Amino acid sequence: MDQELMRVGISLPENLLNKFDEIILHRGYSSRSEGVRDAIRSYIVNFEWMSDVQGERVGVITIVYAHSQRGLEDNLTEIQHEFGGLIQSSLHVHLDHDNCLEVVVLRGEGQDVRKAAERMMSLKGVKHVKLTTTSLGKEL
Repeated sequence: MDQELMRVGISLPENLLNKFDEIILHRGYSSRSEGVRDAIRSYIVNFEWMSDVQGERVGVITIVYAHSQRGLEDNLTEIQHEFGGLIQSSLHVHLDHDNCLEVVVLRGEGQDVRKAAERMMSLKGVKHVKLTTTSLGKEL
């Protein structure tokens, strides 16, 4: 069944669009639109996977961010204090002059682990966030 297509406009930094165009060319997409549709589908699947985290979990949140973004490090620290009961450890690495990597290890209710990751990913200046979770393996 064909679905009606909706036209949307978005604004992107030139370097991000250039990188995206390189990827869609490499992957053989027929158009930029098809690449965007696939990226949105992937985003939706990831959101649904993150939303289905239940029970006690161990999680790792990996964050890459622009350290020059005003207030970002304070906001990340505030979120980590808010979820302090879950956080087992964190690691901060200076990747280069402009970028930092933060790795946060959490243990607790899956929904709380997910909420911590979502709070961090919504901050301005955060370039990439990945949440990886696993059960504690007790049921194996």
